[in-house]
Amino acid sequence: MQLSYTIATIHIITFGLGFYSIWARADALKKLHDPHGLKDVFKADNLWGLASLLWIVTGLWRAFGGLEKGSYYYLHSNAFIAKMTLFLLVFILEIKPMITLIKWRRQRKKNEPINFSPARQLARLSHIELGLLAIIVCLATAIARGMWQ
Repeated sequence: MQLSYTIATIHIITFGLGFYSIWARADALKKLHDPHGLKDVFKADNLWGLASLLWIVTGLWRAFGGLEKGSYYYLHSNAFIAKMTLFLLVFILEIKPMITLIKWRRQRKKNEPINFSPARQLARLSHIELGLLAIIVCLATAIARGMWQ
């Protein structure tokens, strides 16, 4: 019981941390005009990377590690399938920011000029991700209550 509680708590806290970090990254990207602003973008992106890793690990552990209702319950839940579909969509949307920010990190390290024109688009993608994450929370609540089986 204690382990289940601890993992669930970490899962929810890392979700909140991830949500905040995506918002902070989007905000930093909207303000980005020169290399000095990259520090805030990279800090928020690093936080999102760490939070998402912990969120995924704890989520998989909860669903398939015998801590919650069990894999049969989740794999036969329409809400869980919808939640995982949205999670996959967030991952797909995250590919462009991930690749762009890796490229910017390399360019910054080599003191090469960086094209900041994609920053606004990356901020918009981050806002879309935030909307999807909000829907994921609604689906998680439905799953916990046995809805949409």
